[in-house]
Amino acid sequence: MPYITVAKENTGDIELYYEDHGDPAGQAVVLIHGYPLDGHSWEQQSRVLLAAGYRVVTYDRRGFGRSSQPTVGYDYDTFANDLDVLIDVLRLRDVILVGFSMGTGEIGRYLGRYGSANVRKVAASWYASVACVATWHEDFRADIAKIDVPALILQGTGDRILPIESTGRPFAQAVPDATYVEIDGAPHGLLWTHADEVNKALLDFLGA
Repeated sequence: MPYITVAKENTGDIELYYEDHGDPAGQAVVLIHGYPLDGHSWEQQSRVLLAAGYRVVTYDRRGFGRSSQPTVGYDYDTFANDLDVLIDVLRLRDVILVGFSMGTGEIGRYLGRYGSANVRKVAASWYASVACVATWHEDFRADIAKIDVPALILQGTGDRILPIESTGRPFAQAVPDATYVEIDGAPHGLLWTHADEVNKALLDFLGA
C-alpha cells in the first residue's frame, strides 16, 4: 500500500495513505475528504473522473483512515503542509484540487500559504468548511482573498448544518472567478445523496 512521509513525531514517521489511479500523464485531480471520513468517501466521484480520463489522487488526512494518527498536527496549517508534501512527492503539476467539508478549509489554507502557481482550478463545498469540529473553527477570509484560479463552489439548498444564506452564497461572492452551483434539496452529504448532480457540475467545470 502506498504511503508518503510528511513529518516526524519523536522517532517515528507520520505517513499519509494515498491512492493514485488513472493515466499518469492525465490531468491530475486531488480529492480531499471531509470529517470524519477518508479518501474512499470519494468513490462516487472517482469512478466518473477516471472514466473521463483524469488522473485521480485520494488520500487519508493524518489521523484518519489508514494514515498515521499522531498526537500533534491537527490544524489547518499542518494539513496544508501535508497536502503540499503530497503534491511535491507525487510531482503533480497544474493540479486541480477538489475538497469537501473539512477538505475545503484545507484547500483555502493551502492556497493562502503556498499560492496557486501549481494549481489549475479548485472545486469545493465552502459552506461546510467550518462545520467540522468546534475546536477547528477558523477564519478563512484571508485565505479566500488569495484564491486567484477558477473555482467551483457547490452547495445543497437542503443543508441543515449551516444555512445557505449565511454560508454558501456569501462565500461565492467572496471568491474571485467563482462558479456557484446550488443543488436543490441536497443535504450536507450531497456527494452521495446527489452524486449525479455533483458529478455533472464537476465534470462541466473541469472541462470548461
